Amino acid sequence: MEAQQGGDSGGREFHRVADKLRARMTDGTYSLRSFLPPQRNLAEEFGVSRDTISRVMRELVNEGWIESRQGSGSRVIKTRKAESSPPKVLRQGRGATLGPVLSEAFEQPEVTLDVYTLTSESLDAHIRLQAERIFQGSIAPRHIGLRMLLPSEKLALPYPRAKGDKDDDRLRTRLHDITNRHTESLRGVLGLVRSQMPGVEVDVEIRHAPLTPAFKLYLVNKTEALLGPYEVIQRQIDVGADDEDEQIAALDVLGLGATLTHLVKDEDPSSPGSVFVGAWQAWFDSVWNLLAE
Repeated sequence: MEAQQGGDSGGREFHRVADKLRARMTDGTYSLRSFLPPQRNLAEEFGVSRDTISRVMRELVNEGWIESRQGSGSRVIKTRKAESSPPKVLRQGRGATLGPVLSEAFEQPEVTLDVYTLTSESLDAHIRLQAERIFQGSIAPRHIGLRMLLPSEKLALPYPRAKGDKDDDRLRTRLHDITNRHTESLRGVLGLVRSQMPGVEVDVEIRHAPLTPAFKLYLVNKTEALLGPYEVIQRQIDVGADDEDEQIAALDVLGLGATLTHLVKDEDPSSPGSVFVGAWQAWFDSVWNLLAE
């Protein structure tokens, strides 16, 4: 989640613009060290507000794609083609965001993702970007396997909820709508990869657990783990219909675009990375198998 957003709800337009700009930096439309167009021009091109463009710029800065300086604009400092990633062993324990790790994982012939999260919004945004790279022919994985654990819709989650009114069910309904929308989006885009790219095998399975996520967990290719706690915050959430404007004070959590602890399994089974990844993989597998019974 970008730092100012909660509940994994960055907005469709936010994700659309961010994905387009990442793709342009990936395919060379915006080359390394070049400047992005002014924010007002991007807002006009994409038909969104300047505030949306500003939030996208902050997200791209956090992900390491661009650097922004007052009065100088936003310069591209990383493209997927030009990027030279440091060896994984040197990244042990460092903070990371999901995007670059997934981009690197999808460059491998076998991609396996085990995910435990509050909603599927963050993953949906990043998978759509990787699917675009596959359709463009810049990457060619042979197999993509996704297992995702989400909280059961029957579970009375402690967040998000209206502050001072635990019986107000609108935020719970909103959370389920967000989750279902992005889960269907994930199934849809990976289904397109399966149908339009005959050389790619795709497996997607989603299970719902009677657990309240206190953290989000991504296990990538069974060799990398990204883990980050949800931070409970107070914020205003829009609950009005399309033609209405109503906000309520809510207790929610930060998630989308957050910096996560990143550890990597290596050849030493007793190293912190190997122990960390192995323990969380065992935890995920145990919950997954329990839910199958």
